[in-house]
Parts: sequence; structure tokens; C-alpha cells
Amino acid sequence: MSTISVGTENTTSIDLYYEDHGSGPAVVLISGWPFDSRSWESQIHPLLTAGHRVIVYDRRGFGRSSRPVGGYDFDTLAADLDKLLTALDLREVTLVGLSLGTGEVARYIGVHGTGRLRSCVFIESLAPSFAKSAENPNGVDQAGVDGVQQAILHDRPAWLTGLLGDMLNLDDLLGSRVSEEAVRNLWNAGADASPEATWACPQTWLDDFHDDIKRVDVPALVLHGTADRILSIDGQGRRMHAALPDAHYVEIEGGPHLMCLSHADEVNRELLAFLATVAAR
Repeated sequence: MSTISVGTENTTSIDLYYEDHGSGPAVVLISGWPFDSRSWESQIHPLLTAGHRVIVYDRRGFGRSSRPVGGYDFDTLAADLDKLLTALDLREVTLVGLSLGTGEVARYIGVHGTGRLRSCVFIESLAPSFAKSAENPNGVDQAGVDGVQQAILHDRPAWLTGLLGDMLNLDDLLGSRVSEEAVRNLWNAGADASPEATWACPQTWLDDFHDDIKRVDVPALVLHGTADRILSIDGQGRRMHAALPDAHYVEIEGGPHLMCLSHADEVNRELLAFLATVAAR
């Protein structure tokens, strides 16, 4: 099992689990919450087949990484990502973030710059901000975060079932775009996460990334599903496009929050086309 140490908690090392496959231009996949690198299964094979080196990792608290009780803020999570890129000496790399992972991409660029990057991809973007405001009435406020955290503490497995229903629009897509087995597989990954990490991450939803994305000076792709019930297309995808107008922006018709599973063909087509365009520059 491949790991790197990103710190310590008392007497215990905090280790990140990662996998490093293939050869060619490097792509690092950064998963959404509350899942781990296993959620990229539908993207890994197409990327490898297209000739990319693919690195996936589990953020702290999730998957096969260590489960400390602290460090679930974007500054620390972005520092963890930087330590991974540094340890593997990755250069000319494309960072691909999904949902919470887009916050790590944005904060990484905001703090560490783009010296190691070739390009970046935001899928179902948390940036430029998810906090409720006059310009983002579909966002979340502290009361909303508190409600989610209380639901997690009360009955995390039941809460996870409801979350997946909204993340995959199962009332519309179960049996057509998404199988019961695929839902069960994701549920297992979410249930396997550290309860403390699952509870802690929602506080990050109130972060603002406007200053971070001002430092994006490499080619960028923004992908957003028109049917996302978690991060709305108006509140997030279109606002991200407005904040990053030079990015290539694509809306996936009918795509829910976890469209990398339900609409994998469409997502993969756009992702591979973008990577090919960047490589040709």
C-alpha cells in the first residue's frame, strides 16, 4: 500500500493513501465528500486508455488514509495535496476536483500557485463560493451546515442514504442511469469514512474562493450538471463561469451532483477532449 506522511496526531503518523498508475501526462483526481478515490472508477480506465498517468488519493479521514480528528479545513487539505505533488515530484500535472475536491484545487492554486500545473478541472464546483448571499440565494448558511452536522451525528448511515438520493437524483435516474448496486457501492464508501471527518467537512462549505481562483492562469475546464440538487447550476456552475470567464465551460444536460457516475460517458468525453486540447498547445 502506497502512502505519504503529511503530519502527526499525538504519537500517530497521518498518512495519505494513493495509487499511481500508467504513464504520460499526469492527472490527479480529487474526490468529493464524503467519498474517496474509489468514486473515480468510471474515469480511471478511460484516462489510462487515453495515455495518461493517473494518480488518485484518499483525503485524510476517508478511504484508506489516516483518520485524525483535525485538519478538515481547506488550508490543511490543500497543504496535504501539495505534499503529495511534492513527494511524487509531479510537474505539468492536471488537477481534477469534484465538489469538495474543487475547493482543494482552488485553495491549492490560491496558496501554492500553478508552477506544477498544466491545467485544472472543476466538476460540480464549490467555488467561487457556496455561502448563501444576495448573489447566491441557493447557497448554504451556518444554520444549514449545523443541520447537516446534526443529522450526521444523529444517524449517519440513514443520513447517507438520503444524501445519495439527492446526489444521484435517484427518484429519476435509478434503474436507468444508476443501478442499485452502484448506489450500494458508493454508500459503502461513504459509510467507511471516519465519522469525525464526515461531520467536520461541512464547515468548509462557508469558505470563499474568489481570491483563490484569481490565481488560475492555466487552462481550466468547468463541468456542471443542469440537474444538480446539491450545488445548483445557477448558484455554482454559472457563477464559476462568470468568475473564471477564460475557462472552457460545459453544462451536462440532466447531470446530477454525482454525474461522474450517472453521466460518465458525457463527463469522460468532455474531460478527455479538454486534456487533448491542452496537450496540443
